[in-house]
Amino acid sequence: MRYYQGRLIDHVHLRVRDFARSADFYCAIFEALGIDGRARLSRDWLELDELFIDAADVDHPPSLVHLCFQASDRDAVDRFHAFGLNAGGRDNGKPGWRDYHPGYYAAFLLDPDGSNIEAKLDDRVTRRTSDAIGLDWD
Repeated sequence: MRYYQGRLIDHVHLRVRDFARSADFYCAIFEALGIDGRARLSRDWLELDELFIDAADVDHPPSLVHLCFQASDRDAVDRFHAFGLNAGGRDNGKPGWRDYHPGYYAAFLLDPDGSNIEAKLDDRVTRRTSDAIGLDWD
């Protein structure tokens, strides 16, 4: 097993067209993934760990990205998809096994701006912390 030591991402900043609509969507998927208690929400921004979301404007257009959240199990991936659809997301791939590599279970949604938002369970990940990621490549 190999470990990556250090941090790759400091933060991800998304700018959205309709902040209230996007905040509803992201809060719903955070709840589905069991991480909603750590989110901070104000009138015009939302922050969870290294993710920051605020409103686009004339000088700062909306961001379009592919963003993937870790899920603790298949049920969390399924909840992510259902909660996200109920909060205004659009289906971009129903929950299921993917052929990217063995053990990849994921679902995809388009957020209100069209960003591809994914939740996945990766059976190869044996340990994940902020300081090290352990992968079982065998």
